[in-house]
Amino acid sequence: MLQTQTTAKTEEQLQADKAQPIKARTRGLKLWYGDTQVLFDVDIDILQNRVTAFIGPSGCGKSTLLRCFNRMNDLVDNVRIEGGVEVDGQDINDPSLDVVLLRSRIGMVFQHPNPFPKSIYENIAYAPRIHGLVNGRREMDDLVERSLRRAGLWDEVADRLDTPGTALSGGQQQRLCIARAIAVGPELILMDEPASALDPIATAKIEDLITELRDNYTIAIVTHNLQQAARVADYTAFMYMGELVEYNDTNTLFTNPREKRTEDYATGRYG
Repeated sequence: MLQTQTTAKTEEQLQADKAQPIKARTRGLKLWYGDTQVLFDVDIDILQNRVTAFIGPSGCGKSTLLRCFNRMNDLVDNVRIEGGVEVDGQDINDPSLDVVLLRSRIGMVFQHPNPFPKSIYENIAYAPRIHGLVNGRREMDDLVERSLRRAGLWDEVADRLDTPGTALSGGQQQRLCIARAIAVGPELILMDEPASALDPIATAKIEDLITELRDNYTIAIVTHNLQQAARVADYTAFMYMGELVEYNDTNTLFTNPREKRTEDYATGRYG
């Protein structure tokens, strides 16, 4: 057994997962930055209301793959993509697709907390306001409270919503960013190493939050921390040199991997 503690899914849970809709998928996905190919024929299905972790050594393409699901790679010069990326069966690289609308459906939480230079309240209210998601102050107040509660932050900030979000601790700022992502009602939340810059206590709160959020959201998370993947993810994908080496339920991938490269990485032989 690999040196990582996981919670095994029962056979009934695995069967239930097979009945879960596929929220997002890639087929034959290839990506180049200029002349350098970064992703090679990636096929993956992200199940609805499950947490999927992408693991692998630095530079293996984890974050690049994650950003394919909300077209953040469009912002990088000289990117070329081939193959399919779908969310709810829709080709998100279709030229007629409204990218702004796509990104309102797919929340993004980055490695380092990046609250807006606004109040805690306005950090949550800004996107719903510009997208016209609420009518009036009372609806906005309810939305702000609901989002902060779902991010496990309301009790800590309820009496200081007018203070700057940047005045919060690092862990609180990251939960504020999660609340901000939740506020627009996303269907999929992408998290790129959301706890790597946090202390162990703040990290534990983020992990607990991810576990709670999966009841209502589909989550894909990039992490270098194998123990974190084991604790929070239902499914884990191991990537190496731009290739998806193995993808399975987390317990099976860590305790009975099919590929020697997966076992070597998970046991610390390289990485």
